[in-house]
Amino acid sequence: MSTTQPTISQETARHVLWHYGQDGGFRPGSFTQLLMQTIAAADVVHTARLRVIYPELIDAMNQAANEADGIARLKAVATEVAA
Repeated sequence: MSTTQPTISQETARHVLWHYGQDGGFRPGSFTQLLMQTIAAADVVHTARLRVIYPELIDAMNQAANEADGIARLKAVATEVAA
């Protein structure tokens, strides 16, 4: 199994920022809103199961919730300008 973390897209960063009530966030559709609520409430086993299908979203939410600079890093991704 690969240990490489997926790249977090600008869209996902904005959705996760919205979920956590941060500036730069953008409200996703209802499915993604419910999915983020589910991820936030999931135990370790269910988070691992969800990671198989939604690795980018799991990593972005984990970053926001558990890393000291997670919100700042997501804000940086959310405001990146395409080259």
